[in-house]
Amino acid sequence: MVDKQIAQVEPVVVSLQDLITGAVSFETLTEAFGPSSLGIIVVKDLPAKFKDLRARVLSNSSHLAALSEHELKNLESPESKYLVGWSCGKETLRSGHFDTLKGSYYINCAFYQNKKLQNAPADDFPDFPQYTAPNIWPPPEKFSSFRTNVEDLCSLIIDTAGLVARACDRYALANIEGYQEGYLEHVVKTSLTTKARLLHYFPAGGDSSSSEEKKPADQGAVEQKEDGDDGDDWCATHVDHGCLTGLTSAMFIDESANPPTDSDSTKPLPELPASPDPQAGLYIRSRTGEIVKVNIPKDCLAFQTGEALELITRGKFRAVPHFVRGAKPTTGGKIARNTLAVFTQPNLNEEVQAGKTFADFAREVVERTY
Repeated sequence: MVDKQIAQVEPVVVSLQDLITGAVSFETLTEAFGPSSLGIIVVKDLPAKFKDLRARVLSNSSHLAALSEHELKNLESPESKYLVGWSCGKETLRSGHFDTLKGSYYINCAFYQNKKLQNAPADDFPDFPQYTAPNIWPPPEKFSSFRTNVEDLCSLIIDTAGLVARACDRYALANIEGYQEGYLEHVVKTSLTTKARLLHYFPAGGDSSSSEEKKPADQGAVEQKEDGDDGDDWCATHVDHGCLTGLTSAMFIDESANPPTDSDSTKPLPELPASPDPQAGLYIRSRTGEIVKVNIPKDCLAFQTGEALELITRGKFRAVPHFVRGAKPTTGGKIARNTLAVFTQPNLNEEVQAGKTFADFAREVVERTY
């Protein structure tokens, strides 16, 4: 289990303006992504619209989860292996263990390239619906602002990821023999396979509207702790398989005091100033094997390194093993945790290492995870 005295570490922080001007030093990038790093960087001084977009999108994660079982079923995409639209209880993060403690809403971000695109083209990859199946959006009569807000927030995150990628390219060009100049920024800015995941971690405990209601009947019993577990009770220790993962800070909502409806609202749900459980949140296994807790400020974005970036940089930048720990049940409250992750990753036909395309690599990941 996670030690009560576990270290809380401040990640490397850079300003958006320093990324824009190229003023982030190699020393700073080494501290953020190098051999002894946590593999995470935080970007501050974001555009003014970020605060409102974050509040609206993360609030809608609770509104989505409040839909009826029938309505959620209509938002699922079995043909994409549940990597488009609503997904709950379909993912195994430990062998034989289905993740039923959170619901996810997956969105293709091909719209970043062209507003009309809702998926990667299927011409060259007709057998890869995880990326070529079109987006499923909630009904506009209930969720009038959902799509616009999600597209705007994801685009802002991808814009920022492109600037982080540009800084990484400068470092890689100077430190990796044969590195292709501007490659990572090219991947981020031209990808049709970038995927967003809006997450709703169900309140622990509570009454009949708690997470039990959303668990598939045949899978609800397999969530159990293992001896030697790190305490990763909401999201087992794993690495992302893209290049850079953009993360918002988590929004904690007391759903007993502010119950979400089954439609979006023009006014975001009231957000708790902090998690009622100080041990809840994002944990990273450092390069030295130490488990540390990392907080992301509400007005910032964080970017983590993934497996594809590790392959592309031949191990100079390594994927970050991490997990999420849930908030303990609180007396008289049902605390939900909402967040958004945007996985920037190569197009399906891009090579991530000699002889292996991202499609080859992603298939391996999907088969072992879903």
